[in-house]
Amino acid sequence: MKFKSTVMAIVAASVCATGAQAQELTGTLKKIKETGEISVAYRESSVPFSYLDDKQQPVGYATELCLRVVDAVKSELKLPNLKVKMQPVTSSNRIPLLQNGTVDIECGSTTNSVERQKQVSFGPTYFIIHVSAVVKKSSGIKSFADLNGKTVSSTSGTTSVPLIKQYEKSKTVDVKEIYGKDHAESFLLLVDDRVSAFVMDDILLAGQIANAKAPGDYMILGESLRTEPYGPMLRKDDPQFKALVDKTIGDIMKSGEIEKLYAKWFTSPIPPRNVNLNFPLSPELKEAFANPNDKGI
Repeated sequence: MKFKSTVMAIVAASVCATGAQAQELTGTLKKIKETGEISVAYRESSVPFSYLDDKQQPVGYATELCLRVVDAVKSELKLPNLKVKMQPVTSSNRIPLLQNGTVDIECGSTTNSVERQKQVSFGPTYFIIHVSAVVKKSSGIKSFADLNGKTVSSTSGTTSVPLIKQYEKSKTVDVKEIYGKDHAESFLLLVDDRVSAFVMDDILLAGQIANAKAPGDYMILGESLRTEPYGPMLRKDDPQFKALVDKTIGDIMKSGEIEKLYAKWFTSPIPPRNVNLNFPLSPELKEAFANPNDKGI
């Protein structure tokens, strides 16, 4: 009798667990399960994080990490034929499109800031940058102070915009800003001499320089306006999906696999022109890989 009761208890617990599992899905995972589709946001010119190659396909360091999350979702939800929709986004619309459900995750060149955390959540930091500026070597500009009275470009919707204005106030430097819709357009303003500098994250500047027709014409200033962490962006208050993202990317980091992925995109030739950015792994990023976190600035 005792044996029979035990078996019945186990069966009952199993049934409850199965029912609970079906009810447990919430937020993004529930949406994906119901639609059979996941929408991944990508950037068109955030080299080497997320950009279009010569076949107009999204590639990059961050894009690869996003696709690893997609694989984890397929496994978690037992959806091997999950449809993956790649959705282009810009600095200006990436947060609204995430919030309204158009995209489910964005892995690009998005700074994890405390201010943004009021609107969205972030996964583990996968890069750390310094906000600086690129100028033409022939301009004679050596510092931010030399930009006084000049026009600079930045990309609309990025954290660089308020940093420029903050610098203006604190250093009594007066500059005029022009905003590009993406990094390629902002850099083109410098190429065409419509501005004297393009203010942006150092690695993104390096990516634009590397793909320029005359890379030797440009230099990145030694000064930095701020150090910022990049991370995958998710919808706010979605603990299930965040836990899956944190574990997936955290495991890649702690296993050491992330360093191979880093080498592929930052210290090796990359498409479409097989240019090597020669951007070695920094000690602070190594620390972030060893101890995955989602701390914002």
